[in-house]
Amino acid sequence: MNDLTPEERAVGKSNFYAAVGSDITLDRRKFLEGTLAAGVVSGAGLGSMYFGYDKTVGRPLRIGFIGTGDEGGVLIGSLTPSFVQVVAIADIRPYNIHRAFHGDHSSETILKIRTGLMKKYGWKSEDEARKHVKVYDGDYKELLADKNVEAVIIALPLHLHAPVAIEAMKAGKHVLTEKLMAHSVHECKEMARASHQLNKILAVGHQRHYSILYDNAVDTIRSGLIGKIHSIRAQWHRDNLPGKDSWQPPLPSEVQPQLDQMTKDRDGIVKALAKLAADGMARDREKGAKIDVLTKRIEQLKAQVADQAVDAEKYGYQWIKLDPIKGKSNERPPIEELIRWRLWKRTGGGLMAELGSHQLDAAGIFISGLRKDGQKALPLNVSAMGQRNLFPMDRECEDHVYCMYEFPGPDYDATMPNPTDKIGVTYSSINGNGFGGYGEVVLGTAGTLILEKEQEVMLFKNAATTTKLTLKQKKDGGAALDTTESNAGPASVGKAALESGPISRGYTEEIEHFAWCIRNPSPENLPRCHPKIALGDAVIALTTNIAMRENRRIEFEPAWFDIDQDATPEGIKPSVESKASPSTTAKAKG
Repeated sequence: MNDLTPEERAVGKSNFYAAVGSDITLDRRKFLEGTLAAGVVSGAGLGSMYFGYDKTVGRPLRIGFIGTGDEGGVLIGSLTPSFVQVVAIADIRPYNIHRAFHGDHSSETILKIRTGLMKKYGWKSEDEARKHVKVYDGDYKELLADKNVEAVIIALPLHLHAPVAIEAMKAGKHVLTEKLMAHSVHECKEMARASHQLNKILAVGHQRHYSILYDNAVDTIRSGLIGKIHSIRAQWHRDNLPGKDSWQPPLPSEVQPQLDQMTKDRDGIVKALAKLAADGMARDREKGAKIDVLTKRIEQLKAQVADQAVDAEKYGYQWIKLDPIKGKSNERPPIEELIRWRLWKRTGGGLMAELGSHQLDAAGIFISGLRKDGQKALPLNVSAMGQRNLFPMDRECEDHVYCMYEFPGPDYDATMPNPTDKIGVTYSSINGNGFGGYGEVVLGTAGTLILEKEQEVMLFKNAATTTKLTLKQKKDGGAALDTTESNAGPASVGKAALESGPISRGYTEEIEHFAWCIRNPSPENLPRCHPKIALGDAVIALTTNIAMRENRRIEFEPAWFDIDQDATPEGIKPSVESKASPSTTAKAKG
């Protein structure tokens, strides 16, 4: 389908004509109408129709998960069984292994995202599931030695991405690793070089490259609907506060009181039901259902408490010496470095690695879409500031980050004495106030494009908040776009489609395409976020950390983005020698 127009590719050639008719010169408005009518914007697993790969790989790829924690659970919940078969998992935490099978019962909302292997594959019990999935609860190297595993998905703390990915490729496995690509730029280049030299596919989980919503937004920008792009604003604001911080989950010893209380609550309900039965009264179905929910949560909490027995130091986690508090020692044990790895510089990359990389990736996707050569747009410079003014001395990462970048526009000419056509990008990530949530605002001379929480796209005409593109429902059930004058706020291009299901954030598509590339080996069949793309995203995030912590402006060097050059912003040469890599010349779509 490489010869298709963006409009045809969006819904597949055959479906495109059925959705919007045979006139390929359709304007953007009608194209959006067609994609909505075809149901492309909503649902999951639509990558094959949208991006043009097969709906099946024939023989599901046999994969092993290395790391089944929070993000690993999200990826398990996003699997398509016809594309991948999970045959092994590796994790040193009982809590993570339990959730990998049963799903995350912390809440009904979370369970919909982290569904667990049992529900995904229809297994009735963990015992049945373990007949299909080997569990390695010690050294992950045992999983790498498993000949039944063809590929691995790595969802470990950031500092382990590079060493485990390289070991996996040396063991003959293809690799999909979570973002950020690695903890440092020299490690990213080592991974990329190993991928080429070992002839193994390496994909990185920046899911916006697989998001139908974002690809559709790129087509909107290319169409000129919002005019010349000159500025992008992005943010990820959260209401995390001391005592209420998703990056500081409770340690096993801190879970025991919650487990005791929940057990007491369940036992009380059981006694109440027993009394109803003794009195000859009908069983209270609502209370019975509550017992079931509490029982599943209790079993999960028991597994979380069991993490206390994990010898984290044995697996390389260390004691952390923080600044003393009021003259008293402030050390954190290895188990805390393991469980709260995002808080520490040795194991994590702070707000820029975990959140900012998504937003800067999105900005890069939009700006790259303006280029005629198909290459990824690289930033010119960055200025950044970080603050520690909210949380106590119980972490090393910043509370707030504020960043400014200049990107080259499509007509930027570096040979000019004072080159123009630059696109300004600003980014902020703060804790303590979640106002505005997360998303991106693309500002053009003729309009504004807003993407919110990877779920909605809103268009404002003529850069005014009073003119909007509105979705209207047709009598036949289809969708139509209409331009109206209103002060009621923007229209959501994707909102009407939400009624038929949640919009895919790209996790499903990234795993599907990873499997498809492996089953269809060819130099041109690269993951949409292959090493060159992922390296660019990592350079931006990690260089921003340097600018922030050294309180200075940094000019990006092109050599940092080149897999085959040894230069890195941290000044460390990659340990894997370079050889010409096809991914250094591959067109970077997305």
